[in-house]
Amino acid sequence: MLDPILYTFDFGSFQIPIRWYGLLVVAGALAGAWYAAWYFKRKGEDPNLVWDALIWLLISGIVGARIWYVVSDIIGGGQRYLTDPLSIVYINQGGLNILGGVMLAALVGWYYAKRNKIDFWLLADAIGPGALLGQAIGRLGNYINQELYGPPTTLPWGIPIEAAHRLAPWNDMTQYPFETTRFHPTFAYEMIWNLLFVGLLTWLIIRYGDRLKTGVIAASALVIAGVGRTWIELFRPDQPRFFGTAVSTSMVVSIIFALIGVFILLVKLGKINVPFMKAGSVDYARKPVRRPPRERIRRQER
Repeated sequence: MLDPILYTFDFGSFQIPIRWYGLLVVAGALAGAWYAAWYFKRKGEDPNLVWDALIWLLISGIVGARIWYVVSDIIGGGQRYLTDPLSIVYINQGGLNILGGVMLAALVGWYYAKRNKIDFWLLADAIGPGALLGQAIGRLGNYINQELYGPPTTLPWGIPIEAAHRLAPWNDMTQYPFETTRFHPTFAYEMIWNLLFVGLLTWLIIRYGDRLKTGVIAASALVIAGVGRTWIELFRPDQPRFFGTAVSTSMVVSIIFALIGVFILLVKLGKINVPFMKAGSVDYARKPVRRPPRERIRRQER
C-alpha cells in the first residue's frame, strides 16, 4: 500500500504534508480543464476562457463538496458537525462529496458565463465530459487512502483493505482476515464508468459535432454521472442514509441529477417546451477553422 502522504515539508515546529489525494485532485482538474479547452477551441471559441474559469470552478467545487458532505452526514444522523461546528473547516481531515461540488460549481459557472457574455450551455458542454474525466483521475486517490470501497467479495478484482481503514463488522480480523478478505473497489467502478462514457461523448462530439445542439453533451454527462453514481451507491455501505431509510443521501441526489439531465436533454433537443429554458442551438456547432497568424506590429525606432 502506498503512503497517503507523498512528502512532508518541515518548517520548524510546523509540518506541511503533500498528499497523493490532493495531487490527484489537482491533476484531475487540470485534465478536465484541458478537455474543456479542447472543446472550446473546436467550437471556434477562446480556450483561455476555460483556463480563466478553472480556479473559480475548482474552489467552488471543493467548497460545495465539503458543504454537501457535512449536510449529508447530518441528514444521516451524524452529530460530529453539530457538536463541533469548527471541525467543518478541517477539510484536511477528509470529507468531500463530489455531488455538492457539481451543484455549487454549476452556479459559479453560470455566473462566469453571464459575466463574460458566453453561452452557458457551451461552457457546460465543455465542462461536462471534462468533469467526468477529472473525477476518474481523482478516484485513484481513494485507492491510496483505502476508502470508498464496498462489501467483501470473492471476485478476482477485489482489493485488500487494512484493519485501520475497515468499517464494522469487517474490522474483525478473526472473521475477515487480511490475507483472504477482499473488497469491492467501488471507486474503480466509478472511474471505469466515467472513462467509458468520456470516450463515448468524445466520439459523439467528433462524429456529430456540427449537428449537436448546445446543452446536449452537458445533459448527457449529467445523466451519466447520476445513473453511474446511483448504481455504485448499491455497493457503498459507508454512506449516510437518507433520514434513516435504506437509501443513501448520495443516491437520492444522484437520481435527481439523472432526472434533471433527462429533462434538460428533452428541452435542448426540442422534444418539450418550457418558458424558462430555450432549446439547444447549433450556432456554436461548427468545425474548427484554423485562423491565419496575426502579423506582428513592429514598433518604430525613435
